[in-house]
Amino acid sequence: MNRTTGRAGHTTWCGRDHRCGLGEHRSDEIVVDVPGRARAVLVRVRTAAGRDHAEVRLRIALAPTEVAARRQLVGLLGDLRQAVTRAAIAARPRPGRAAR
Repeated sequence: MNRTTGRAGHTTWCGRDHRCGLGEHRSDEIVVDVPGRARAVLVRVRTAAGRDHAEVRLRIALAPTEVAARRQLVGLLGDLRQAVTRAAIAARPRPGRAAR
């Protein structure tokens, strides 16, 4: 359950600053940083319609040669497809159970 506070309907995880606007609520960023190699930033977002989302940005250093960089991108795309599919399945209510 995502409780809201009295102040403009902010959730308990909301950053409560300039990131909230146009009816959206946004959490503080969670950053995973591997200096010089990769960076991932995750933000939880609640839209004006009340739907929660995870917003993920990735920056990954690619290999210097075109063939190796393309190989990395193919692997990354496969990993992202698997992660998105897994998250979508987990969010779907199971038959016979009410969505929470």
